Amino acid sequence: MSDIIKLPDVMQSRIAGFEYNMDSIGESDSKVILFDDMVLKIEKTSNQSNREYDILKWLDGQLSAPKVIEFAQENGINYLLMSRLKGSMLCSEDNMKDFDNAAQLLAEGLKLLWSIDIAHCPYNSRLDERLKAAKYNIEHGLVDFENAEEDTFGENGFADVNELYEFLADNKPDEDLVFTHGDYCLPNVFADDNTISFLDLGKAGIADRWQDLALCMRSLKYNLCELSLVGEDEFERLKNKIYFDLGIKEDKKKLKYYILLDELF
Repeated sequence: MSDIIKLPDVMQSRIAGFEYNMDSIGESDSKVILFDDMVLKIEKTSNQSNREYDILKWLDGQLSAPKVIEFAQENGINYLLMSRLKGSMLCSEDNMKDFDNAAQLLAEGLKLLWSIDIAHCPYNSRLDERLKAAKYNIEHGLVDFENAEEDTFGENGFADVNELYEFLADNKPDEDLVFTHGDYCLPNVFADDNTISFLDLGKAGIADRWQDLALCMRSLKYNLCELSLVGEDEFERLKNKIYFDLGIKEDKKKLKYYILLDELF
């Protein structure tokens, strides 16, 4: 691998001799190298990449997630070697053959996350912190307009990111705090014979449970409707099934709020 990527000595010694391939599925800026039972994630040192390492160490034994094997920082780059999750993404072709089971697994995953005791959680994703981070993204030109929802900006939406930020700052809902994944979408939830595991926890921390619910519903709708697997009626049925399994009622204001907040990240 040294002919492709220069690795720290401690990392090179861990993976020497193992066969690998490069992951081409993820959408992040990181490089992900897959081994039979390990994954090496390489990305710029940042609050989020440091956070993922810290969260995985803290979660060890509490939740099914990658286990840290080795970690190194060198020249502004994080190298995180982790165990490889068993199973496949919830959005895989096999998992999406049974929509009701996929919805049930999404609900079970949320229950697992929310069951974690937040008393000693090392990271806070409450709205005050998220809005500070959103402001930073705006001021440094880090908001990706191309991936925004169709109605977020323009004639039927906000004039610009500053107007969106002001709306979010002025309309903060009360928070029902739990441990959240932070990016609870189908590619980040793995299923293996109905055993649920979690990937990409760099945004995890204490937040309102609707942070996860909002992104969950958006991701489910994308994978069902926008990929033309089912129509809107079937999505509504599955969405309501998740709410029923969780024992909660839909909060449309929070659902919309957290989807809008995610536009600034």
